[in-house]
Amino acid sequence: MSPIGKDTKDVNINEKIRVREVRLIDDSGKQLGIVATVEALRMAREQDLDLVEVSPKTNPPVCKIMDYGKFKYQLAKKAHEAKKKQAVIQIKEMKLGLKIEEHDLTFKMKHMKEFLGDGYKVKVIIMFKGREVLHIDMGEKLAQKVIESAKDAGALEQKLRFDGRNIVMIFAPL
Repeated sequence: MSPIGKDTKDVNINEKIRVREVRLIDDSGKQLGIVATVEALRMAREQDLDLVEVSPKTNPPVCKIMDYGKFKYQLAKKAHEAKKKQAVIQIKEMKLGLKIEEHDLTFKMKHMKEFLGDGYKVKVIIMFKGREVLHIDMGEKLAQKVIESAKDAGALEQKLRFDGRNIVMIFAPL
């Protein structure tokens, strides 16, 4: 019955528990029933342990007799383990101009395939400069070229999206 998602700052211990009676659990996990708070505190002191409020929202609140320092250490350890297991997905960004030459495009596509092969997501931005924004159809043709050449390395995760003066699309590795 430990509060896994809690931060140790919002856990009441010993004299900070300000209710008349609590539902008490001893250090071995056995329920002792509803006990007066002063009696529960006395029982915890006899065992050289702390009275920790485990579930403050119930009526009466659930308190457990335990070593508070050990409890804090276990919470910190669980938080560290959870953080370690989190996967951070990085997104590589590739910008293309509307007037990109064929050789430059193949070079950029080669790099994009490498990124997708390494497990990165790739955000492709086709930029329109000045009056190029009038030729959206040319940008869409370039986007189709990019999609065709990248289909063996990655899947289009986010379809064409206009973002101001740019066309944006996101590829995910296969």
